[in-house]
Amino acid sequence: MALMVESGFVRGRKDAGFLPIRAALGASMLYHGVGKLKEESREQTGQMFEQLGIQPGKAWAIATGAAEVFAGACALLGVLTRPAALAVLVTQGMAIAKVHAKNGFDITKGGYEFNVALMAIAAGLMVAGPGLFSLHEEIECLAEGRGAKKMFRKARPNALLRALKYVK
Repeated sequence: MALMVESGFVRGRKDAGFLPIRAALGASMLYHGVGKLKEESREQTGQMFEQLGIQPGKAWAIATGAAEVFAGACALLGVLTRPAALAVLVTQGMAIAKVHAKNGFDITKGGYEFNVALMAIAAGLMVAGPGLFSLHEEIECLAEGRGAKKMFRKARPNALLRALKYVK
């Protein structure tokens, strides 16, 4: 078994790879979420939801839009990434089940290709977290403190630090 030591440069380079991934997911989810929350779109999306058997349509349209905006903003900022990824998995899973599955995989035929791509990105962020270049990492550093205080907190983390690491 080989021992692998990772330098700060290598970790930073790997974590920089999360930036375009988070940006793509965040921008897509924000765009679709804000679209659902616009006044004129709420009624239209609500009617579509009711035709699909999701009732009450307008309330679920608003909830879906809010979940997508939450997921997009959190992905872009790199905070609460795992709950945001879960929101993506749920909304896109429902979109596939209710709208796109009958059309097959091909996106040009109304299929679920794009939804699967968003879900794959979300699943990756669910497993890996937001990476080094994120708001979460900054909050965690502030909670840990500096010097000896940081070493003590890493050894015996307080409730806030344990919660931060859990929702990363």
